Amino acid sequence: MKVVHATPEDARAVAEIHVTAWRVAYRSIVSDDYLASLSIEHHEAMWGERIDSGDSELLVAKKAGVVQGWISFGKCRDVGSHNSEAELWAIYVSPTAWSTGAGRLLWLRAKELMIEQGFKSCSLWVFPQNERAIKFYRAVGFSHDGAAPKSFELGGAQLQEVRFVSQFSC
Repeated sequence: MKVVHATPEDARAVAEIHVTAWRVAYRSIVSDDYLASLSIEHHEAMWGERIDSGDSELLVAKKAGVVQGWISFGKCRDVGSHNSEAELWAIYVSPTAWSTGAGRLLWLRAKELMIEQGFKSCSLWVFPQNERAIKFYRAVGFSHDGAAPKSFELGGAQLQEVRFVSQFSC
């Protein structure tokens, strides 16, 4: 498996993984109606625009030319964050490729790039009910930083995310 920067040709696969992973991973967290409303075509257009604009880094893990997962990151978007703080905006692996090492490879390459770009830490936001993701984040060096949960509305439901942070030792 190799990790490379996404190209416009990867937008469809990124969108398919995005929607599929949401429907599987968030089944008991997000409403069924909201998950059913997710559109691969909408996500394909969105990711195509993001790849073209370069707003964030988008890496894909490919095995035999097939995208297995992806990671998006950039400068931390939290209010008051410092320029030395990165944020893992999203990481998703196709449910058929869970536990294959794709997520770890994506994270390790993204971390290398963040360090090369001068970042000293990386944060992320995760649903506290997403035990699988939290187990992964802890395994690769993230820990809950104790910040207040972030609340928001999604699909008619009030949800929360908690922040995890990884400090880079360079």
